[in-house]
Amino acid sequence: MAEAKEIVIKTVEDEITSRLARLTSRRAADLRSLRREYSKRLAKAPAKAVIELALRLLDRPGFQHRFLSYELVAHHRGALGSLRARLLSRFGRGIASWEAVDSYACYLAGPAWRERQVPDRLIRRWAASADRWWRRAALVSTVPLNNKARGGQGDTQRTLDICRILVRDRDDMVVKSLSWALRELAKRDAGAASAFLAEHRVSLASRVLREVGNKLATGLKNPRGSSQAQSVLR
Repeated sequence: MAEAKEIVIKTVEDEITSRLARLTSRRAADLRSLRREYSKRLAKAPAKAVIELALRLLDRPGFQHRFLSYELVAHHRGALGSLRARLLSRFGRGIASWEAVDSYACYLAGPAWRERQVPDRLIRRWAASADRWWRRAALVSTVPLNNKARGGQGDTQRTLDICRILVRDRDDMVVKSLSWALRELAKRDAGAASAFLAEHRVSLASRVLREVGNKLATGLKNPRGSSQAQSVLR
């Protein structure tokens, strides 16, 4: 029985890999179209089978496999709901680019944290990591807490808890994600985002002050003629 299950999962893995090899682009729309096809086929599959397939895909080289791995889990309720700290860490192995980190945090880590499947201390540990990519993952994981399109309903406390850890970080990948985290929070709790800028303006990177200030003042990260946004920071 176990052997038959192994053969089925391996067959689907090989089939997906073959389909990916024939794709002529890495556009998210093309990858997502393929993922939707397999999500339909796997809709009634057990969560364990989807997780096993996703981990197998993750072992394959290239971002396309990682993208499919994360999205298949994210769009299978049982698989996404089964994520706990140890399993989530397995899915995070090898993250070493902004696209890998952001997919991981937006599709898996953030939703699992939002639903309290993993503890706050795990995300705090990432934020304190010596690895720039895990620090970025901690911040991007706050996005699904607040982004309506990703299922977020707002969580000021947990968002700012992570942001405070990284206010002095000057790694470009971390600075950009801190700006993103605060801009998403601003959509839900503008007062808290504004107060955070005021409290930490001496410590925050100028990019964060500018982009989040613009967002609060105009609704845009980089509006044309953004001088009016600076009033938020005064």
